[in-house]
Amino acid sequence: MSDLVIETTGLRKEFRSLRGGLRVAVHNLDLAVPAGGVHGFLGPNGSGKTTTIRMLLGLARPTRGTMKLFGQPVPRHLPQVIGRVGAVVESPKFSPNFTGRRNLQLLAGAIGAPAGRVDAAIETVKLIGREKDRYKSYSLGMKQRLAIAATLLKQPDLLILDEPTNGLDPAGIREIRETIRDLGDSGVTVLLSSHILAEVQQVCTSATIIGNGRLLASGTVDELLGMGTSYRVSVPDPTAAAHVLARAGFAPAAIDGELHVDADRPADLTRVLGEAGIWLTELTPLRADLEAYFLQLTEGEQLGQDAEEAVA
Repeated sequence: MSDLVIETTGLRKEFRSLRGGLRVAVHNLDLAVPAGGVHGFLGPNGSGKTTTIRMLLGLARPTRGTMKLFGQPVPRHLPQVIGRVGAVVESPKFSPNFTGRRNLQLLAGAIGAPAGRVDAAIETVKLIGREKDRYKSYSLGMKQRLAIAATLLKQPDLLILDEPTNGLDPAGIREIRETIRDLGDSGVTVLLSSHILAEVQQVCTSATIIGNGRLLASGTVDELLGMGTSYRVSVPDPTAAAHVLARAGFAPAAIDGELHVDADRPADLTRVLGEAGIWLTELTPLRADLEAYFLQLTEGEQLGQDAEEAVA
C-alpha cells in the first residue's frame, strides 16, 4: 500500500475563457504528499493551488488526470475517505451570537462526534479562556483557529488548509503557525497551501512548489534548499582560518565580515582547523531561504504564461 496521503498524476483543469478559448489553471500536475508532518503547497496567488484543492475535495471536476486520497481514487471513492479529511478552504460559517464553544458543540452534535472532542479541539488550537466569548468578538486569527478546531472534531488523518494566514496580523500568523506545527507533530498530515513562502518555511517538513499551474519542485525542505552544505565559521582569527581551509581544498568566502564555507560534513571543518591549532567558537549551518529559491525557480515563467493559459 502506498504511504502517500495525496497523489495526483497528470492532473489538469481547464476553464472556458470569456473570449471563447481555454484557460489552463492546473497543468499536468503530479503531486505527492507523504504521510505525517506538514507539507507546504506553495506558489503565488493564481498558481492553481485552490483549484487543485477543490478538485481533491470533489468541489471541482478535473479535465483529466487521476487523484488519490489514502490510496483510493477520487472522486469515485471520495465518500469512503472523506471522513478522514478535514479542510478549511473557504470562510467558515459560524453563528456570530454563539460562543466559540457553543458553535463547536452544535457542529459536534451534527456529525455525531463525542462531546469530549470539543474540549480537546479547543485545547489544541489554544482557545482556552476565550471559548466562552461570542464568535463575533473574535479576532480574525481566533476565527481561523476556531475553523481549524471545527475540522478536528472528526479527528482527521489529513487536514487541508488553504491560505490560513491571509489577512492576519503578525500575532495571528504566529498563532496559526504554532497550531499547524503542533498538529504536524501530533501525527496529522497537514497540507498547507500558501503564497507566503518565508512564513511556511518555519513549519513545513516537505513542500511542493508550483507556478502557473505547473510543478516546479517537490521534496523535503532540506532537499529543496540543500541545507547543511554551507556553514558560518566563527574563530578568533578568520583570516588564518580561511588560509587553512583553502589549503585543505575548501572555498571559504568572507561575507559581511563573516567566514562562510561549503562542506558535506561539518566534522571535516572541525578536523582541518583543529589540526592547524585553530579552535572553533561557533559553527552554524546557514539556512537557505525558500522564497529566494522559489524566485529562482520561477524566473522566466511569466514570459510564457499567456501562451500556456489560453488555448485557441
